[in-house]
Amino acid sequence: MESPLPKVAFELIHPETRNTSVVFASPHSGRDYPASFLRRTVLNEYSIRSSEDAFVDRLFDCAPRFGAPLLLAGAPRAFIDLNRSADELDPALIEGVRSGGHNPRIASGLGIIPRVVANGRAIYNGKIPREEADRRISIYWLPYHTALQKLLSDSYTRFGEAILIDCHSMPHEAVDSVVRPGVPRPDIVLGDRFGAAAGADIVEQIETAFLEAGFRVSRNAPFAGAYTAQHYGRPSRRQHAIQIEIDRSLYMNEQMIRPNNNFNAFRTVLRDIIARIADIGAREAKLAAE
Repeated sequence: MESPLPKVAFELIHPETRNTSVVFASPHSGRDYPASFLRRTVLNEYSIRSSEDAFVDRLFDCAPRFGAPLLLAGAPRAFIDLNRSADELDPALIEGVRSGGHNPRIASGLGIIPRVVANGRAIYNGKIPREEADRRISIYWLPYHTALQKLLSDSYTRFGEAILIDCHSMPHEAVDSVVRPGVPRPDIVLGDRFGAAAGADIVEQIETAFLEAGFRVSRNAPFAGAYTAQHYGRPSRRQHAIQIEIDRSLYMNEQMIRPNNNFNAFRTVLRDIIARIADIGAREAKLAAE
C-alpha cells in the first residue's frame, strides 16, 4: 500500500562525540515525493523538483565527522517549506485562509505550503483544504523545528553558545539581479539578515573559509535569510544563525537534477570548509568557557 505522505519528518545524524556548538541543518533537500502528491501536481517529475536543494544533504553529510549534528528534512520543499513560519499561509492556495498583511513570500506563492516552484510554475490546479495544510504543518514542520530548537538549546547548555548553519543551494541564475558589470558572480551567498542573525566575527570566519578555498562570496544579496535565520538568530544571546547558499552549477546538472562531473571534487573542497566551520564552534566555545 502506497504511503500518502512522506515517510519521515526529518533525519538527525549525531556525531560520535559532540565537540562544537555548531549545528548544520538542511530544510530543503528532502526528496520523498509520495505518489499521491505526484499524481495531484500539474508538474512533471523534473519541474516539481526545481525548488529542491538537491544533494545538499550529501554535500554536508560529513559534518558529524567533525563533531557537529546534521538535521535533514524528509519532506520536499514543494510539499512543505520548513524555512517558513507556520502562519505563512497562502489564501490563494489554501481554502478558508483570509488575506492578512502583505507578505512578499506568500504573495509570490512561496508560503509554508508552496503554491509554485521555481520560475513561478504552479504546483496545483486549484486549492487544497485547510485541514491538509494543518496536517502537513503538524506532521512535518513542527517536529523538524522542535528537533532544531533542541539541538540549539543543547549547544547553549554544553558550550555557552549555539551556531546554526542553514544549508541551501541556489539556481545559477538566481544572482543575476544583483550582479553588476565588472563584479564577479558570487559562488556562495552568506545570509545573516544584515547582521541581525549572527555576530560579525563568526560570519567573517565563515566567509574567510570560503574565500581561502577559492570561492567568490557575497553577503545578503539576493538572499539574506528567511524564517530560520530570522527566528533562531539571536547574537545578543550567543545564538547565531547563518544561511549558506551554494550555486548549484558548481556541483550538479540543474536541468537533469543529477550530480555533474565536478560533484566529487566540489564535495572534497567543501568538506574542508565544513571542518573549519565546525572548528569555529569549538574555538568560540572554549573562549566562552575561559
